[in-house]
Order: sequence, then C-alpha cells, then structure tokens
Amino acid sequence: MTEIADPRFRDLDRWDSLTALRAIWESQIAAVAMIGPVLPALAALVEDAVPRLRAGGRLVYAGAGTSIRIAVQDGTELGPTFNWPEDRTLYLIAGGETALRIAVEGAEDSADDARAQVRDAELTPRDVVIGLAASGRTPFTIAALEAARRAGALTAGIACVTGTPLLDAAKHAIAIETGAEVVAGSTRMKAGTVQKVVLNMLSTQIMVHLGHVHDGLMVDMRPLNQKLRRRACDMVARIADVSVADAESALVQTDWRIKPAVLVALGVSTDIAHAALGDAEGNLRQAMLVVGAKS
Repeated sequence: MTEIADPRFRDLDRWDSLTALRAIWESQIAAVAMIGPVLPALAALVEDAVPRLRAGGRLVYAGAGTSIRIAVQDGTELGPTFNWPEDRTLYLIAGGETALRIAVEGAEDSADDARAQVRDAELTPRDVVIGLAASGRTPFTIAALEAARRAGALTAGIACVTGTPLLDAAKHAIAIETGAEVVAGSTRMKAGTVQKVVLNMLSTQIMVHLGHVHDGLMVDMRPLNQKLRRRACDMVARIADVSVADAESALVQTDWRIKPAVLVALGVSTDIAHAALGDAEGNLRQAMLVVGAKS
C-alpha cells in the first residue's frame, strides 16, 4: 500500500500550490490519526522496554534509508534532552553511516550485513531493538530483528503495512496503515511522519518512566549554554520554590545538575542530595520524599 499510486493525486502536477499543499497537509493529518488504534501496543512496548533499560540495556534502532535517518534524529536528541548516555544508543544502519547522507544502493537488501552488525553489537537480553521499515519488507531490517531476537534482545517492528515479515520477526509488532502517498512510493512523507511521531512517543515515555522528567520538565537535560542554564535556574526555582538566585547557587554547587540542585535548594548537602537520588534510582519525586522525611 505504501508503494501504489493513489488516483486522487494523479493530476498533482497540474494543481496550483495552495491546492497541492492542502492535499499534502490533509494526508499528513490522516496518517497521524492512524496511530490511535496502536496506542495499546505502544504502551505494552514501553512497559516491556523500561525494566531492561533500567538494568543498563541499550536502545537500538535498525533500518534503511528514510526510516533509519528518522531513527537517528530521534536517538541523537536523547543525550542533551534526558542525559541518556550516547554509548547506550546504537544504530544498525543499512549501508553504514555513509548511508545517512548519501543513498547506498542495494544496502537495504543485505541480510548478511544486518547479521554482521548485530553480531558486532554483542546484543544482550537487556537491549531493546526497534526496527523500522515503511513497507515492512526490507531484508536488512528483518534480518536485524531476527538476529537480535536470537540474541535475546527485546524486539519491536514498526511498519506502515499489516501482515509483513518485519512484524512477524518482532516480539512487539506495530503496524500503522498510512496507505498510499501523495507522491507514489515517497515514504518520507506520510510513512516518515508517522515513524517520527511514534518514535517521539516511545522514547519520551520511556525516558519519563526512567525518571528523566519531573512535572513535565526536562530535569536531566544538559545545561551547556546560557539559554539552557537560564532554563535550569527556572526549573530549580519552580520545583524547590526558591528564588532564581538561590536556584543558581544550588546548581553551581552541583555542577549544573538539576535534580541534585533541587535537593540542595531544599536545604540538604550535596552529598545527601546525591545519596538520596541514588537510593531513588534517579527519581526526583522519590528523592524529595526521602529528603523531606529526613529533614
């Protein structure tokens, strides 16, 4: 379905820009709406993934072409946003890193390359592997999930067509039927949009579960510039209910780490703050309860 030509758009090249843009916009909205029916499946994947990642596992993305480029965009944001360690994000890329910038013809057909990359990654049962392919038929991605599953890793397949080999290869099969594209076969459009939205949802909710978000705030972000440091000060001030000046003082004492800074702003030492967060496995809400009980 992702490859067929939709007769509704047969005369697209004859339309004026406003008409064409409206059609493209409406197609994107319709595609995102198709995520609704798979929300329970996405929730099940999150619940299955979190314990493995909490135990030290890696988040692994596998795919070819547009799909893996979208995945790399998602994974790259996890470090600065949630302080997720870069060495715990891995990409299995058909054609290697060069394929992120330049199309490598035939790379998506190499199941041997996928198996070799999985072998080199030394996957374990703690790892979570998400394979993406709009058609659900990409040999590289299917082989990657099959090999990952044999290694004991948790596997998820995200496709835009039902009943495909990619979904059969995964423990968690997630099919979002986006249908034919405005430009036939251009799966960077509806299918690509849906893949990005789904990855946004999955990675964000996983990070929430892992304690990287408090009251809707990115309390593990890396304040590496002035804009982000101002944001960090505002977060600490808001959560601890202190002045911005006191918040900044606490951040300086904790090397600009927001969660321990909140506890310091609440009146404990840096040592106690770090110990409380350690006991709470990094969960600020639980650590605040511990500090409150001790004070």
